[in-house]
Amino acid sequence: MPLRSDLTLEASKFAPEAIDEKTKKLNEHLIEVTKNGPRWYEVGAAKYRQMRWAGETPFPKPVVLDSGIDMTLPSREAGREIPCRMFKPAQGKDVKGVVMHIHGGGWVLNDEKFQDYYLKFMADNADMVVISVGYRLAPEHPFPQGPEDCYDVAEYLVQNGKSKYGGDLAFMGGESAGAHLAVLTAFHLLSHTPYTSSPTLRGLLLHFGAYDLTHFLPQAHHFTKPLILDHNIMNHFVSAFLPNTTPASRLDPSISPFYQDLSLFRIESGGSRLPPALFTCGTEDCLLDDTVVMASKWMMAGAEATVRIYPGAPHGFIMFPPSASPAAGEGLEATREFMTEVIGRGGARL
Repeated sequence: MPLRSDLTLEASKFAPEAIDEKTKKLNEHLIEVTKNGPRWYEVGAAKYRQMRWAGETPFPKPVVLDSGIDMTLPSREAGREIPCRMFKPAQGKDVKGVVMHIHGGGWVLNDEKFQDYYLKFMADNADMVVISVGYRLAPEHPFPQGPEDCYDVAEYLVQNGKSKYGGDLAFMGGESAGAHLAVLTAFHLLSHTPYTSSPTLRGLLLHFGAYDLTHFLPQAHHFTKPLILDHNIMNHFVSAFLPNTTPASRLDPSISPFYQDLSLFRIESGGSRLPPALFTCGTEDCLLDDTVVMASKWMMAGAEATVRIYPGAPHGFIMFPPSASPAAGEGLEATREFMTEVIGRGGARL
């Protein structure tokens, strides 16, 4: 009988032959678009944001839904409000909690209105009020301004979620840079009173996140396909978000959550104060190592991590229609299942 490993992965998911034909065609198209179109730093952040909204970049043109509600929440700075976007459960269903969503875009692109279909999906399928944060973007507003907006919204929702929106802050999550900011925000709540003992946060929704902003993990260096995100684009994103920093200074866990000592959140009686986390990523993503290794660290700290890997899926895959790649629909369903299962347990985590 072979020796059993304490850590297992379904290796077949990482094999090239596991990639379905629809996903192969999507990736071929995205590589061509990425090759032929300008990169954001070549035209500037402001111009590229306009191009994203016009559907002139690899991502689909965003659609703003009438059911979304524009709103603002208070910031730590007097006289300044943080723009947000809210969706409520369809057909007046009872609210089971609040989801705080943090959009991706390399800390430079996109905004709170960029993913209405995803926000509405979570609201309707998990009976949640979903609030997406329009945090300040680099390079106009570099670190720590964007993260501070996320911290301010999270603190407000912990204090006011039940009274204002009918449910406590239950989930927090995001995609790519948004997943990075969601982990930083969770650490912020876990480390600052009075939030350390506030019984609210139940889970994290972390899609293809970036957790090491020093030199990046190896997959970012090995993955050479121009498929939405690559090492060069990441370097420019980090330079905009973290100007005048060095790889050594970016070891700070307030910048690179990969270097946070997760043992600080262990509970003496067993387990962890870290909430359960859903980690998703495609195999054709230069941030694949970030997902696999960060999830492993989560489990090593006594916390729960659910990892879903999608053969051939590119960076940003859940933002594409399921008709373009099965991974898009599967990622949405995994999100729904995770939220439903965690809420069904009852109790609180944070």
